This record gives sequence, C-alpha cells and structure tokens, in this order.
Amino acid sequence: MALKRRNKIETSFSMSSMTDIIFLLLIFFMVTSSVVFPNAIKVLLPQSKKQTSASPLTRITIDKELNYYVAFGKQREKMVTYDEIEPFLLEAQSKEPEMYVALYADENVPYKEVVKVLSIATENKFKMVLATRPVK
Repeated sequence: MALKRRNKIETSFSMSSMTDIIFLLLIFFMVTSSVVFPNAIKVLLPQSKKQTSASPLTRITIDKELNYYVAFGKQREKMVTYDEIEPFLLEAQSKEPEMYVALYADENVPYKEVVKVLSIATENKFKMVLATRPVK
C-alpha cells in the first residue's frame, strides 16, 4: 500500500523576516548614533600644513567668547575658569604621568589667552600640542 504525503514541503525562502531584522537594526543604530557627541564646542582651528601624530589624552579648548573647557580621556568637556585649569592638569597628570595636553583655540582667540595657557604648561613641564586643521 503506497502512502502519499498530504503536505508538500515548500522550497522557497521568505525575505520578509530578514527585512524586518534589517530595519530594526537600522533604527537601533540611528537612535544610538544620535546619543554620541563628538565635540560639542564649536571651535574654528587655525590652518597648518602639518598635524601632530600624538594622541592627546587631555584637552583644553578656548572658544571665541574666551570660555575655557577641559576634558580628560573620554570625558565630555566641562566649562572652567582660567584659575581651575592648572589644578585640573595636575590632577590629570597624577592619573597619567606621560600625558600630552592638546590646546584647541579658536583662530579668533587673542594670542595673549593662548600664551597664558602655554605658560601653565611650561611652569609644570607638561607636553603641549597645539591643535590645527589641515590646509585645503
């Protein structure tokens, strides 16, 4: 007696579940990427033909309104006064003795303000790097 199967096995593949997963991943990455703030302080850096290859761990930023911001490692920049820069750098040096300090100064910042920060670095023997943008 020959028995026949009533249900046929279908050999086609449905892509609808795969597209659902792709769209969910797309939405997830779009939402999480909006949380990342690469550099929230707008600073127009002066141009230079050469950029340094050193990766600074500590950052000091001076914007065009002469506001000072500091950051260590992956921290976000926080606004400080000029008098708070030196204690911040000393604390950062205690965590990382061989650190570089990058100075991001807007190109409209008076030279006097940049020299004030550089004098803190020379007094404490910090390694300073001036950040610039490449010439186009």
